Amino acid sequence: MWINRIKINNFRNYKTQEIDLNKNINIFYGENAQGKTNIIESIFLCSMGKSFRAKKDKEMILLNENVSTVEVFFNKIDREGKIKIELENKKNVYLNGIKLKKLSELLGNINTVIFTPDDINILKGGPQNRRRFLDIMISQLKPNYMYNLNLYLKTIEQRNIFLRQIKENNKNEQLLDIWDEKLSEYAINIYNYRKEFIEKIKNKIKKIHYEITENKEDIDIEYFSECDSRQKYLNLLKERRNLDIIKGYTTKGIHRDDFKISINKKPLDIYGSQGQHRTAILSLKLSEMNIIHEEIGENPILLLDDFMSELDEKRRTNLLEKIGEAQVIITCTDKINIANKNFLIYNVKDGKVYREN
Repeated sequence: MWINRIKINNFRNYKTQEIDLNKNINIFYGENAQGKTNIIESIFLCSMGKSFRAKKDKEMILLNENVSTVEVFFNKIDREGKIKIELENKKNVYLNGIKLKKLSELLGNINTVIFTPDDINILKGGPQNRRRFLDIMISQLKPNYMYNLNLYLKTIEQRNIFLRQIKENNKNEQLLDIWDEKLSEYAINIYNYRKEFIEKIKNKIKKIHYEITENKEDIDIEYFSECDSRQKYLNLLKERRNLDIIKGYTTKGIHRDDFKISINKKPLDIYGSQGQHRTAILSLKLSEMNIIHEEIGENPILLLDDFMSELDEKRRTNLLEKIGEAQVIITCTDKINIANKNFLIYNVKDGKVYREN
């Protein structure tokens, strides 16, 4: 799988730009705030239907413009394709010229794995960061996962509204049984997906991390959930009902799940050094790449947004050796030397991209 061309109009700081890509390594360099990350973002947008950094779609539209478009032309083993996304009052998504009715229909057409300097917060930050990592990985491979997750989140929102109505307007709390049944149905589906993929990560990450650390560190990953059976979650919702009514929101559920990583039997978030966190996230993302490759029979596209600068030369070489023949899109402030690899270099300046070789 690889992207051969990107066309963007009124996107971030780009008025109009076309970029032809190498199927191997593509390096975009330039000073900060010139538009390098925007290229990564445009690819991720066409892969997932949303940005990895913008909370609202309108943030991606060029200032003083009303409509932005991104087109990505891609090749897979068995077909060619084009994804087009229009951003205006609402978002329109097209696959090979056909408008998609649901965002889940987009997922899985372009598989990506993204590395950013902020990824260290997946392990150092709160559990919402780790859930988001799982959501992105699983939904690319199992679009029905995102469908179930969206239903669950909508039901949580509806239940929370009703909880507040019980407290403020004395609504009949027995009606919560309706929401609880739905929540438990969606929650167990989500749990099963997450549990399956955590097990797959567990099978991959040990070997990868052992090699990266030159046989010095043993890594483990453990998934925590209170929704490992439908009846258990139903019982929990009923036990917490009075507290939920007081607080006005649902205090337990799949939206509170987490996973933890330990190094040599010690919790990484408590005892891990900065270097161990970076190596662990590298192992986690490489595991994600391997899982995607096994699932679809192709390498995902690797997006490295200012990530290579976080690694010394030895770890850069190690990373590029482990990704095999995957297409790589790299952004960095300075040109980087990649020995024995086929690559193209682009300079990014003031929202313009200039190919150098």
